[in-house]
Amino acid sequence: MPARLIKLLFFLTFPTLAIGQKSLDLIEVSTITLHSPQLKTDRKIWICLPKNYRTTSKKYPVIYLQDAQNLFDSKTSFSGEWNVDETLDSLNAEVIVVGIEHGNDKRIDELTPYPNEKYGGGKADDYLDFIVNTVKPYAEKNYRIKTSPKYTAIGGSSLGGLFTLYALQKYPDKFQKGFVFSPAFWINPEMYPLIEKSGLKAKMYFLCGDKESEDMVSDMQKMIAVLPKTVTVTSEIVKDGQHNEKLWRDAFAKAYLWLFNQDR
Repeated sequence: MPARLIKLLFFLTFPTLAIGQKSLDLIEVSTITLHSPQLKTDRKIWICLPKNYRTTSKKYPVIYLQDAQNLFDSKTSFSGEWNVDETLDSLNAEVIVVGIEHGNDKRIDELTPYPNEKYGGGKADDYLDFIVNTVKPYAEKNYRIKTSPKYTAIGGSSLGGLFTLYALQKYPDKFQKGFVFSPAFWINPEMYPLIEKSGLKAKMYFLCGDKESEDMVSDMQKMIAVLPKTVTVTSEIVKDGQHNEKLWRDAFAKAYLWLFNQDR
């Protein structure tokens, strides 16, 4: 067999070996569909693996993010994406991200712990149960994830920011880091006494813009003021920041680095 043909067959059979190890050194984003007995529906889940995942055998920290439609792809987003994969790629971040898509017209129901007199909702426990008892076990079984809560973050924006704080106080044995972006505390003011009386232990990054709404900054500062002393927190108020994906996209790298900078 001619040498050129042997080389071609080798390349086609073992492309990553033929062009070198760096060919696998890429961020990998894929989707799966999981059935949720808690929500009685199927839900798309996005998995973002670090670019050295396929070339190592080590385990990684993990971030569970809400509203996955807006995290990785502008085609599926409501108003732009967070660019999570591009951001993590630029940071050479060694972390796995699990994005859970919201339930469209069920989003308010799923992300609010308490019913609101005007907007309804109040079924966050069912959605949180789905994450804790369906999504999380699946991810930990199928990917090399560090399961300790100190390596496990949860995050979201707007209602997702509200939900993140609720999840952290309810499951301190599951999550101990939080991306609390533009939290919609206005819809569930019951969160203030809940958090003040909780034994919450977590590390959290709070973010909002000063042009989001009349009460966003004051609501966020009020919540930070009632956090237990067992919480490690930093906060950022972005000048002229508005309630949109650009605000959250621009802050994601800084929040990630602060939350995970001592976990190497």
